[in-house]
Amino acid sequence: MTRTLPEPMLAAPVCDPALLPGRAGKPKWDGFRALVSVDAGRVVLRSRRGTEMAAAFPEIVAGAAQLPDATALDSELIVRDAAGRLAFERLQDRLARRGTSAARAAGAWPAHFVAFDLLRLPGTDTTTWPYQRRRAALESVFAGRRLSTPWVLCPSTTETETVREWLTWASVGMEGVVFSS
Repeated sequence: MTRTLPEPMLAAPVCDPALLPGRAGKPKWDGFRALVSVDAGRVVLRSRRGTEMAAAFPEIVAGAAQLPDATALDSELIVRDAAGRLAFERLQDRLARRGTSAARAAGAWPAHFVAFDLLRLPGTDTTTWPYQRRRAALESVFAGRRLSTPWVLCPSTTETETVREWLTWASVGMEGVVFSS
C-alpha cells in the first residue's frame, strides 16, 4: 500500500522564548524542510512545498534502507561546511544536481536528515498523537534501528535555559527555536 505524506505543520513566530507547560523546544536549522516516506522499498523525499528531492540527495535515499517500512519522518535537510557550520548555499547547489553530478556532490558535501518528528509508523498514522508520544516513538526508532548517517535526531528540550542557549547558536547556522505541543 502506497501512502502519501501529510502536509507539514508550519511554525509561527513568537515574541518570548519561554516554554509553556507541555511544550518542547527544538533548534530550527538553516536548511530545507523535508519529509521522507518509505513504503515497500519506495522512498519519497520532498520539500514542504511538495518538490521531489530524491534525485538530488542520493545519500538520503540510500540511507532510507535503515528505516522501517511504512515510516514517514519530518525533518530539516542540512549540509555542513568544512568548519562544521551549516552551508545553505551548498544545500541549494545540491538541489539542482541529478545523476552522477548528484552522487559527486553527495561525496563532497553530504546532506544530513535532522529528524524532528515522526509522522507514521508501520500501520499507524502518528500525526494525531501528542508531541511527547511522537517524540518518544521517534527516539525509539533511532535507538531500535541504531540509525546512523545521514540520519540525525534533532535535540529537544523542555528546559527554557536550553532554549535560550540554542538561540545563541546563530554562528553555526541556527535560525531559532521551534516549539511543539
